[in-house]
Amino acid sequence: MTEPTLELPAERDVVIVTFDSAQILDVTGPLEVFSSASRFLPAARYRTKIVTTRGGPVHASCGLEFASSAITEVSGPVDTLMVAGGADMDAAVRDAELLAQIQRLALDARRVTSVCSGAFVLAAAGLLNGRRATTHWAECGLLDHAYAEITVDPDAIFVHDGNVWTSAGVTAGIDLTLALVADDHGHQAAATVARQLVVYLQRSGGQAQFSALLAGQAADTEPVRDLLSWLRDHLTGDLSVAALARQINLSERQFTRVFKAEVGSTAADYVEAVRLESACRLLETTNRTIEQIAKTCGFGTPETMNRAFRRRLDTTPGDHRHHFRGSPVAILTP
Repeated sequence: MTEPTLELPAERDVVIVTFDSAQILDVTGPLEVFSSASRFLPAARYRTKIVTTRGGPVHASCGLEFASSAITEVSGPVDTLMVAGGADMDAAVRDAELLAQIQRLALDARRVTSVCSGAFVLAAAGLLNGRRATTHWAECGLLDHAYAEITVDPDAIFVHDGNVWTSAGVTAGIDLTLALVADDHGHQAAATVARQLVVYLQRSGGQAQFSALLAGQAADTEPVRDLLSWLRDHLTGDLSVAALARQINLSERQFTRVFKAEVGSTAADYVEAVRLESACRLLETTNRTIEQIAKTCGFGTPETMNRAFRRRLDTTPGDHRHHFRGSPVAILTP
């Protein structure tokens, strides 16, 4: 009796375009997602290839050297074309041969995507004209100014417009690639890969929440840095402008000017962002009630916290908890 032959799923060719000064996570993050999908999902078979204009060793911005093939060697339609970002995009967007080859491959690709500043290469190739797109939060203004034909979304983790997908900075390439796996094989399949990689399947809110908090870490003066550190341990206290100004011995007017200059947002916006960040972590990792979390994080009432979640993250505390309970995090008791 002849044993039945198991039919393997068709391979999906993924071409990742890069160049010298590439940001290594822009390349390896998506690679690891595609690789994990191929290992842990019976229906997934991704065949990846890293290419540059002429092939050969690539020197990443972190100093790591890795191999690549010449983009001219890629023939026939590819499933997914992905352009990575880098520390210095000027050379890439001026590389006429690279842009021509990307345009060639994009003609027949099922999907065209970019990670971080790779959006500038797609833009230079004319592939984002008339579309919504995003890139790293620090570069969104430049993309918007340089390419009037593109509608830039500065807050999105990734943007899907037609067959073109663009993502925000660095680790957002992992978010994007998980979304591509979900597009191919469903939400549960992508969740399986996310669990293996110990990452969120999808982060609530946009990149603006990360940019504001990260900017605070880079405050110029020690009093402001100390204040931001103190603030995180006193979320239930009086965090008004007057109280914060007294904490570092400044007048309210001086404090308002200094805080905006060093942190990049108003004190009220920053306080709310920190409270939201704390609330998100407690929702994800504890069994505390929403009412308890609202008090712990300084919102006072669940209604106030709910309004902040809807306004800034476009979700609710309950939906956030439900969404991330499927993520690989330990559930801790209070």
